[in-house]
Amino acid sequence: MSANDVRGKAALITGGGSGINLAFAQLLLESGCSVIIGDLALQPEAQALVDKYTPPPPPPAPPSSLSTSDPSLDSTSSSDPSSSSSPRALFHRTDVTSFPQLSSLFALAATAFPHTLTIVVAGAGVFEPPWASFWHPPRSATNPASPSRDDADAEPGAFAALGVNLVAPMRLAQLALAHWTRSGMITAGGGGAGGGNPSFIAVSSIAGHTASPTYPFYFASKHGLHGFIRSMGMLRDAVGVRFGAVAPGAVKTRIFDADPSKAALSAGTVSWIPAPDVAAAMLRLVVDPALGDGTILEVLHSGSRVVPLFNADPPEALDQMLPALRGEVRLLAERLASGEFAV
Repeated sequence: MSANDVRGKAALITGGGSGINLAFAQLLLESGCSVIIGDLALQPEAQALVDKYTPPPPPPAPPSSLSTSDPSLDSTSSSDPSSSSSPRALFHRTDVTSFPQLSSLFALAATAFPHTLTIVVAGAGVFEPPWASFWHPPRSATNPASPSRDDADAEPGAFAALGVNLVAPMRLAQLALAHWTRSGMITAGGGGAGGGNPSFIAVSSIAGHTASPTYPFYFASKHGLHGFIRSMGMLRDAVGVRFGAVAPGAVKTRIFDADPSKAALSAGTVSWIPAPDVAAAMLRLVVDPALGDGTILEVLHSGSRVVPLFNADPPEALDQMLPALRGEVRLLAERLASGEFAV
Protein backbone atom coordinates (compact mmCIF):
# COMPACT_ATOMS: atom_id res chain seq x y z
CA MET A 1 0.00 0.00 0.00
CA SER A 2 1.62 3.24 -1.14
CA ALA A 3 0.86 6.72 -2.43
CA ASN A 4 2.69 5.58 -5.55
CA ASP A 5 -0.44 3.57 -6.38
CA VAL A 6 -2.14 6.81 -7.48
CA ARG A 7 0.78 8.22 -9.47
CA GLY A 8 -0.30 8.96 -13.02
CA LYS A 9 -3.99 8.77 -12.10
CA ALA A 10 -6.56 11.57 -11.90
CA ALA A 11 -9.21 12.47 -9.33
CA LEU A 12 -12.39 14.52 -9.35
CA ILE A 13 -13.13 16.16 -6.00
CA THR A 14 -16.25 18.14 -5.15
CA GLY A 15 -15.84 20.63 -2.34
CA GLY A 16 -12.09 20.78 -2.94
CA GLY A 17 -11.92 24.55 -2.56
CA SER A 18 -11.15 24.32 1.15
CA GLY A 19 -10.82 22.10 4.20
CA ILE A 20 -10.54 18.32 4.15
CA ASN A 21 -11.01 18.02 0.41
CA LEU A 22 -8.33 20.60 -0.29
CA ALA A 23 -5.95 18.65 1.95
CA PHE A 24 -6.74 15.51 -0.05
CA ALA A 25 -6.24 17.33 -3.35
CA GLN A 26 -2.83 18.50 -2.15
CA LEU A 27 -1.87 14.99 -1.01
CA LEU A 28 -2.87 13.51 -4.37
CA LEU A 29 -1.01 16.15 -6.37
CA GLU A 30 2.12 15.65 -4.26
CA SER A 31 1.75 11.91 -4.98
CA GLY A 32 1.68 12.49 -8.74
CA CYS A 33 -2.10 12.32 -9.22
CA SER A 34 -3.89 15.02 -11.22
CA VAL A 35 -6.96 16.67 -9.70
CA ILE A 36 -10.02 18.52 -10.93
CA ILE A 37 -11.87 20.46 -8.23
CA GLY A 38 -15.57 21.23 -8.41
CA ASP A 39 -16.71 23.87 -5.94
CA LEU A 40 -18.52 27.19 -5.74
CA ALA A 41 -15.19 28.99 -5.25
CA LEU A 42 -11.57 28.45 -4.32
CA GLN A 43 -10.20 29.77 -1.06
CA PRO A 44 -6.83 31.55 -1.48
CA GLU A 45 -4.82 28.48 -0.45
CA ALA A 46 -6.76 26.36 -2.95
CA GLN A 47 -6.20 28.91 -5.70
CA ALA A 48 -2.48 28.85 -4.93
CA LEU A 49 -2.47 25.05 -5.20
CA VAL A 50 -4.28 25.09 -8.55
CA ASP A 51 -1.91 27.78 -9.84
CA LYS A 52 1.10 25.71 -8.74
CA TYR A 53 -0.06 22.70 -10.73
CA THR A 54 -1.44 24.53 -13.77
CA PRO A 55 0.94 23.89 -16.66
CA PRO A 56 2.22 26.96 -18.52
CA PRO A 57 0.87 27.47 -22.03
CA PRO A 58 2.96 25.76 -24.72
CA PRO A 59 5.42 27.98 -26.59
CA PRO A 60 4.41 29.05 -30.07
CA ALA A 61 5.31 26.51 -32.72
CA PRO A 62 8.34 27.42 -34.86
CA PRO A 63 7.74 28.15 -38.53
CA SER A 64 7.62 24.95 -40.54
CA SER A 65 7.07 23.92 -44.10
CA LEU A 66 4.58 21.37 -42.79
CA SER A 67 1.07 22.56 -42.05
CA THR A 68 0.21 22.21 -38.36
CA SER A 69 -3.48 22.17 -39.14
CA ASP A 70 -3.20 18.38 -39.12
CA PRO A 71 -2.57 17.27 -35.50
CA SER A 72 -0.95 14.07 -36.70
CA LEU A 73 1.90 16.15 -38.12
CA ASP A 74 2.46 18.15 -34.94
CA SER A 75 4.96 16.48 -32.63
CA THR A 76 3.74 18.51 -29.65
CA SER A 77 0.15 17.27 -29.86
CA SER A 78 -1.27 14.41 -27.83
CA SER A 79 -4.45 12.45 -28.25
CA ASP A 80 -4.72 12.12 -24.48
CA PRO A 81 -3.95 15.26 -22.46
CA SER A 82 -3.85 13.17 -19.30
CA SER A 83 -0.75 11.38 -20.57
CA SER A 84 1.52 14.13 -19.21
CA SER A 85 3.94 12.80 -16.60
CA SER A 86 3.41 15.83 -14.34
CA PRO A 87 0.21 16.09 -12.31
CA ARG A 88 -2.18 18.90 -13.19
CA ALA A 89 -4.85 20.76 -11.22
CA LEU A 90 -8.03 22.15 -12.74
CA PHE A 91 -11.00 24.02 -11.27
CA HIS A 92 -14.58 24.11 -12.50
CA ARG A 93 -17.16 26.21 -10.68
CA THR A 94 -19.89 23.80 -9.60
CA ASP A 95 -23.05 23.90 -7.52
CA VAL A 96 -23.42 20.22 -6.63
CA THR A 97 -27.18 20.56 -6.13
CA SER A 98 -27.48 21.19 -9.88
CA PHE A 99 -27.48 17.97 -11.89
CA PRO A 100 -26.51 19.86 -15.10
CA GLN A 101 -23.53 21.44 -13.33
CA LEU A 102 -22.43 18.08 -11.94
CA SER A 103 -22.66 16.62 -15.44
CA SER A 104 -20.65 19.53 -16.83
CA LEU A 105 -17.96 18.98 -14.19
CA PHE A 106 -17.76 15.30 -14.97
CA ALA A 107 -17.66 15.89 -18.72
CA LEU A 108 -14.71 18.25 -18.26
CA ALA A 109 -12.90 15.70 -16.08
CA ALA A 110 -13.55 12.87 -18.53
CA THR A 111 -12.27 14.99 -21.41
CA ALA A 112 -9.14 16.13 -19.57
CA PHE A 113 -8.34 12.69 -18.14
CA PRO A 114 -10.18 10.12 -20.27
CA HIS A 115 -8.10 7.08 -19.33
CA THR A 116 -6.81 7.98 -15.87
CA LEU A 117 -9.86 9.30 -14.01
CA THR A 118 -10.09 6.50 -11.44
CA ILE A 119 -10.84 8.45 -8.24
CA VAL A 120 -14.07 10.34 -7.61
CA VAL A 121 -14.65 12.10 -4.29
CA ALA A 122 -18.02 13.36 -3.09
CA GLY A 123 -16.63 15.91 -0.67
CA ALA A 124 -18.98 18.89 -0.84
CA GLY A 125 -21.08 19.22 2.29
CA VAL A 126 -22.86 21.62 4.62
CA PHE A 127 -23.12 21.37 8.41
CA GLU A 128 -26.71 22.56 8.69
CA PRO A 129 -26.17 26.35 8.55
CA PRO A 130 -29.19 28.55 9.42
CA TRP A 131 -30.09 28.88 5.72
CA ALA A 132 -30.42 25.09 5.39
CA SER A 133 -31.57 23.97 8.83
CA PHE A 134 -34.44 21.81 10.03
CA TRP A 135 -34.92 24.30 12.85
CA HIS A 136 -35.36 27.17 10.38
CA PRO A 137 -38.18 25.99 8.09
CA PRO A 138 -38.68 27.65 4.69
CA ARG A 139 -39.89 31.24 4.72
CA SER A 140 -43.65 31.58 4.40
CA ALA A 141 -46.54 33.90 5.29
CA THR A 142 -46.59 32.41 8.79
CA ASN A 143 -42.78 32.23 9.04
CA PRO A 144 -41.62 35.46 7.35
CA ALA A 145 -38.35 35.97 9.24
CA SER A 146 -36.78 32.59 8.50
CA PRO A 147 -33.19 32.68 7.18
CA SER A 148 -33.90 29.52 5.15
CA ARG A 149 -33.19 29.50 1.42
CA ASP A 150 -35.45 26.49 0.92
CA ASP A 151 -38.67 27.16 -0.97
CA ALA A 152 -41.86 26.47 0.97
CA ASP A 153 -43.78 26.22 -2.32
CA ALA A 154 -41.32 24.05 -4.23
CA GLU A 155 -42.76 21.22 -6.33
CA PRO A 156 -41.31 18.74 -5.71
CA GLY A 157 -40.26 19.88 -2.26
CA ALA A 158 -36.57 19.78 -1.43
CA PHE A 159 -34.17 20.68 1.36
CA ALA A 160 -30.79 22.08 0.29
CA ALA A 161 -28.89 20.34 3.09
CA LEU A 162 -30.02 16.92 1.89
CA GLY A 163 -29.37 17.92 -1.71
CA VAL A 164 -25.73 18.78 -0.99
CA ASN A 165 -24.94 16.04 1.53
CA LEU A 166 -26.85 13.06 0.14
CA VAL A 167 -28.44 13.55 -3.28
CA ALA A 168 -25.34 15.03 -4.93
CA PRO A 169 -23.05 12.12 -3.90
CA MET A 170 -25.55 9.62 -5.32
CA ARG A 171 -25.75 11.49 -8.62
CA LEU A 172 -21.95 11.78 -8.72
CA ALA A 173 -21.69 8.01 -8.22
CA GLN A 174 -24.01 7.45 -11.19
CA LEU A 175 -21.81 9.66 -13.37
CA ALA A 176 -18.67 7.89 -12.16
CA LEU A 177 -20.00 4.39 -12.82
CA ALA A 178 -21.17 5.42 -16.29
CA HIS A 179 -17.71 6.79 -17.13
CA TRP A 180 -15.90 3.74 -15.80
CA THR A 181 -18.26 1.48 -17.74
CA ARG A 182 -17.68 3.36 -21.00
CA SER A 183 -13.93 3.39 -20.38
CA GLY A 184 -13.73 -0.37 -19.91
CA MET A 185 -12.53 -0.07 -16.31
CA ILE A 186 -15.29 -2.32 -14.98
CA THR A 187 -14.99 -6.07 -15.42
CA ALA A 188 -16.80 -8.96 -13.77
CA GLY A 189 -14.78 -10.37 -10.90
CA GLY A 190 -12.54 -7.32 -10.98
CA GLY A 191 -11.36 -7.68 -7.40
CA GLY A 192 -10.36 -4.88 -5.05
CA ALA A 193 -6.64 -4.63 -5.49
CA GLY A 194 -6.10 -1.01 -4.53
CA GLY A 195 -5.07 2.14 -6.35
CA GLY A 196 -5.50 0.80 -9.87
CA ASN A 197 -9.18 0.12 -9.35
CA PRO A 198 -11.84 2.81 -9.73
CA SER A 199 -12.63 4.32 -6.33
CA PHE A 200 -15.60 6.36 -5.12
CA ILE A 201 -14.92 8.09 -1.81
CA ALA A 202 -17.43 10.08 0.24
CA VAL A 203 -16.57 12.54 2.97
CA SER A 204 -18.93 11.75 5.82
CA SER A 205 -18.73 12.22 9.59
CA ILE A 206 -19.12 10.44 12.90
CA ALA A 207 -22.61 11.96 12.67
CA GLY A 208 -23.34 9.05 10.32
CA HIS A 209 -23.29 6.61 13.23
CA THR A 210 -24.45 8.88 16.07
CA ALA A 211 -27.56 11.02 16.61
CA SER A 212 -28.70 14.37 17.98
CA PRO A 213 -31.77 16.59 17.49
CA THR A 214 -29.54 19.64 17.21
CA TYR A 215 -28.66 19.15 13.53
CA PRO A 216 -31.16 16.56 12.25
CA PHE A 217 -30.63 17.28 8.54
CA TYR A 218 -26.88 16.79 8.97
CA PHE A 219 -27.14 13.62 11.04
CA ALA A 220 -29.82 12.15 8.75
CA SER A 221 -27.85 12.95 5.60
CA LYS A 222 -24.70 11.32 6.96
CA HIS A 223 -26.65 8.25 8.09
CA GLY A 224 -28.04 8.07 4.56
CA LEU A 225 -24.58 8.51 3.06
CA HIS A 226 -23.24 5.66 5.17
CA GLY A 227 -26.14 3.49 4.02
CA PHE A 228 -25.46 4.31 0.38
CA ILE A 229 -21.73 3.57 0.62
CA ARG A 230 -22.33 0.31 2.48
CA SER A 231 -24.98 -0.68 -0.08
CA MET A 232 -22.47 -0.29 -2.91
CA GLY A 233 -19.69 -2.18 -1.14
CA MET A 234 -20.21 -5.53 -2.88
CA LEU A 235 -19.16 -3.93 -6.17
CA ARG A 236 -15.51 -4.14 -5.11
CA ASP A 237 -15.36 -7.91 -5.43
CA ALA A 238 -18.03 -8.12 -8.15
CA VAL A 239 -16.65 -5.61 -10.68
CA GLY A 240 -13.58 -4.03 -9.07
CA VAL A 241 -15.12 -0.68 -8.11
CA ARG A 242 -14.25 0.45 -4.60
CA PHE A 243 -16.67 2.39 -2.38
CA GLY A 244 -15.73 3.91 0.96
CA ALA A 245 -16.40 6.86 3.22
CA VAL A 246 -14.22 8.67 5.70
CA ALA A 247 -16.01 9.59 8.93
CA PRO A 248 -13.98 12.09 10.95
CA GLY A 249 -14.79 13.78 14.20
CA ALA A 250 -14.49 17.55 14.46
CA VAL A 251 -12.11 19.09 11.92
CA LYS A 252 -11.37 22.81 12.15
CA THR A 253 -12.60 24.00 8.77
CA ARG A 254 -14.70 26.83 7.36
CA ILE A 255 -17.81 24.83 8.31
CA PHE A 256 -17.12 26.01 11.88
CA ASP A 257 -15.28 29.27 11.25
CA ALA A 258 -17.86 30.78 8.88
CA ASP A 259 -20.96 29.89 10.92
CA PRO A 260 -21.56 31.79 14.19
CA SER A 261 -24.32 29.32 15.10
CA LYS A 262 -21.61 26.69 15.67
CA ALA A 263 -19.73 28.80 18.23
CA ALA A 264 -20.84 26.79 21.27
CA LEU A 265 -20.04 23.48 19.60
CA SER A 266 -16.68 24.83 18.45
CA ALA A 267 -15.83 26.11 21.94
CA GLY A 268 -16.70 22.73 23.44
CA THR A 269 -14.41 20.82 21.12
CA VAL A 270 -11.11 19.99 22.81
CA SER A 271 -9.24 17.96 20.20
CA TRP A 272 -9.50 19.06 16.59
CA ILE A 273 -8.50 16.52 13.97
CA PRO A 274 -5.96 17.88 11.46
CA ALA A 275 -7.32 17.88 7.91
CA PRO A 276 -4.15 16.13 6.60
CA ASP A 277 -4.93 13.18 8.90
CA VAL A 278 -8.33 12.81 7.27
CA ALA A 279 -6.76 13.15 3.82
CA ALA A 280 -4.35 10.32 4.65
CA ALA A 281 -7.31 8.13 5.62
CA MET A 282 -8.99 8.96 2.31
CA LEU A 283 -5.88 7.84 0.44
CA ARG A 284 -5.96 4.64 2.44
CA LEU A 285 -9.54 4.04 1.26
CA VAL A 286 -8.24 4.27 -2.31
CA VAL A 287 -5.15 2.07 -2.05
CA ASP A 288 -5.60 -0.40 0.82
CA PRO A 289 -6.71 -3.77 -0.63
CA ALA A 290 -8.50 -4.65 2.61
CA LEU A 291 -10.83 -1.65 2.31
CA GLY A 292 -13.17 -0.33 -0.37
CA ASP A 293 -16.01 -2.79 0.21
CA GLY A 294 -18.38 -0.18 1.61
CA THR A 295 -15.87 0.77 4.30
CA ILE A 296 -16.76 3.47 6.81
CA LEU A 297 -13.37 4.61 8.11
CA GLU A 298 -13.68 6.66 11.28
CA VAL A 299 -10.89 9.16 11.96
CA LEU A 300 -10.43 10.60 15.44
CA HIS A 301 -7.63 12.39 17.25
CA SER A 302 -6.69 9.06 18.83
CA GLY A 303 -6.51 7.16 15.53
CA SER A 304 -8.75 5.46 13.01
CA ARG A 305 -10.96 2.38 12.87
CA VAL A 306 -13.31 0.65 10.45
CA VAL A 307 -16.84 1.08 11.78
CA PRO A 308 -18.64 -2.30 11.73
CA LEU A 309 -22.08 -2.56 10.19
CA PHE A 310 -23.59 -3.96 13.39
CA ASN A 311 -23.02 -3.30 17.11
CA ALA A 312 -20.48 -0.51 16.63
CA ASP A 313 -19.12 1.14 19.76
CA PRO A 314 -19.77 4.91 19.91
CA PRO A 315 -16.90 7.16 18.82
CA GLU A 316 -14.67 8.45 21.59
CA ALA A 317 -14.99 12.01 20.30
CA LEU A 318 -18.67 12.07 21.18
CA ASP A 319 -17.83 12.48 24.87
CA GLN A 320 -16.19 15.87 24.39
CA MET A 321 -19.03 17.14 22.20
CA LEU A 322 -21.92 16.02 24.42
CA PRO A 323 -21.89 19.00 26.84
CA ALA A 324 -22.25 21.50 24.00
CA LEU A 325 -24.88 19.35 22.27
CA ARG A 326 -26.88 19.03 25.50
CA GLY A 327 -26.78 22.80 25.90
CA GLU A 328 -28.17 23.24 22.41
CA VAL A 329 -30.89 20.66 23.10
CA ARG A 330 -31.98 22.69 26.15
CA LEU A 331 -32.28 25.80 24.00
CA LEU A 332 -34.33 23.89 21.43
CA ALA A 333 -36.63 22.59 24.15
CA GLU A 334 -37.18 26.12 25.46
CA ARG A 335 -37.94 27.36 21.97
CA LEU A 336 -40.46 24.61 21.31
CA ALA A 337 -42.11 25.04 24.71
CA SER A 338 -42.51 28.77 24.12
CA GLY A 339 -44.31 28.24 20.82
CA GLU A 340 -41.61 29.98 18.75
CA PHE A 341 -41.30 27.24 16.14
CA ALA A 342 -43.34 28.14 13.06
CA VAL A 343 -43.73 27.00 9.47
